Amino acid sequence: MAIMITDECINCGACEPECPNNAIYEGGAEWRLSDGTSLHGAQTTPMGNSYDADAANTPKAMDVYYIVTDKCTECQGFHDEPQCAAVCPVDCCVDDPDHRESAEQLLAKKAFLHL
Repeated sequence: MAIMITDECINCGACEPECPNNAIYEGGAEWRLSDGTSLHGAQTTPMGNSYDADAANTPKAMDVYYIVTDKCTECQGFHDEPQCAAVCPVDCCVDDPDHRESAEQLLAKKAFLHL
């Protein structure tokens, strides 16, 4: 599954630089699939969503940091545990019950993001 940031976020920003996939953005910030990845142009993610990797997308949250599910691999292939959750001082980086993925799916997503 992916990780999500709850409304309890205090906007400290500790999580953002820890993400190996650049999947974490400040509230209100537009995101791109190409940010921190090797992707460019038209792309279809392993989750089946299509994007122009270089185009700006609408923020998923306005008031707190957020995680782009299509870019979150729970740090599989990089670390033993999700780094956002490890550094969060208020424990608001939690499993997203709406996005369940196996370790194999997360590793496939990592391979897709970092060709």
